[in-house]
Amino acid sequence: MHLDMYRNIVDGGELRAIERLAAHLKGRSFVHVNSTATGGGVAELLQRMVPLIKGLDIDIKWKVIEGNHKFFDVTKNMHNTLQGKGRPFTKQMWDVYEETNRKNAEKLDLEGDCIFIHDPQPAALIESRKGGGIWIWRCHIDISTPDRISWYFLKKFVDMYDASIFSVASFAQHLKNTQFMVPPSIDPLSDKNMDLEKSYIDGVMERFAIPRDKPILLQVSRFDPWKDPIGVIEAYRMVKRYKDCRLILAGGTAADDPEGERMLEKVRTAASGDPDIHILLLPPSSHKEINALQRAADVVIQKSLREGFGLVVAEALWKGRPVIGSAVGGIPLQIIDGVNGFLVHSIEGTAYRIRQTLHNPKMADRLGAAGREHIKKNFLITRHIRDYLAMWVSMENTTSKNIIYL
Repeated sequence: MHLDMYRNIVDGGELRAIERLAAHLKGRSFVHVNSTATGGGVAELLQRMVPLIKGLDIDIKWKVIEGNHKFFDVTKNMHNTLQGKGRPFTKQMWDVYEETNRKNAEKLDLEGDCIFIHDPQPAALIESRKGGGIWIWRCHIDISTPDRISWYFLKKFVDMYDASIFSVASFAQHLKNTQFMVPPSIDPLSDKNMDLEKSYIDGVMERFAIPRDKPILLQVSRFDPWKDPIGVIEAYRMVKRYKDCRLILAGGTAADDPEGERMLEKVRTAASGDPDIHILLLPPSSHKEINALQRAADVVIQKSLREGFGLVVAEALWKGRPVIGSAVGGIPLQIIDGVNGFLVHSIEGTAYRIRQTLHNPKMADRLGAAGREHIKKNFLITRHIRDYLAMWVSMENTTSKNIIYL
């Protein structure tokens, strides 16, 4: 993979900026660490970003921590409490978290010029820091109103980093280090976002036995309470009283999310008896299938209750689909209300905007065209790589403690 592949998609000035930054960092070593190799937005980003940065003559490695079910149950609860809702923590839970991070630090090679640690799960690796590299904590979740006890525990590790990154300014916290605001991105050339032949899209719909005899509503997300799939079903049923349609809930579970199976069963129960609700449990490799589903949908929904960013919104907008998303987290960065989609605050509001979009095809086309242009200008992977390299360069040349927007 090489940046030349994007020359007909993005502005040439952006590629030249990346090349200049990469020339400054040539021969340096870059290490990314997260908690799962598949099944989440972070893993998808790294799968695409790592080869591209390697093509810039920067030595880059991607490492994944290991943990048992008990550890991931603790970190899922940490995720929930940091987003404002979860079970109280016990000392035993904190001990599991710290011990698992210590064991991973003993096994992983964390030597490099710049070390990126993604999200809370591996944040405590900083305690085992060696050498003089720059350590950066990258937070992908919404911690704008965290449980104070959980944040107090995590903050002692985050303060040890040289910098931290948040997707949205409102997520930033009072920290001792420099904070950067860097939204995530999508890769327009990945299997999930590349152009597809109509015959392939038709084939996917046939394989999943989804008739196209009526408008299709779609939400793609992990089966997670924060994605509110039950609320999507309720909104669909409100719409169906006035406009016959189908609903697809497509997604999977992740290795670091033990709640997924429980949520999937709740969704199946809520949907039981309705042949127009299609629940698709997809393996992590189903990128082209998700691409086809998004292109086949008449309306794409992302009714999250809390959201770090929501890359599925950018994916659907890139495909020119009208998108209705909750006004939470990073979704308002992607959806400009009434311009390239609609922002909603309730189940009833979601149903109203779905009906409005289905009854006005010209408006739906206009929203879709505006959405694709917005993603092209702001949320493609080349911008993301440029931001990461620029941040690395800036960290080498400053000791100030600021909030910096890239």
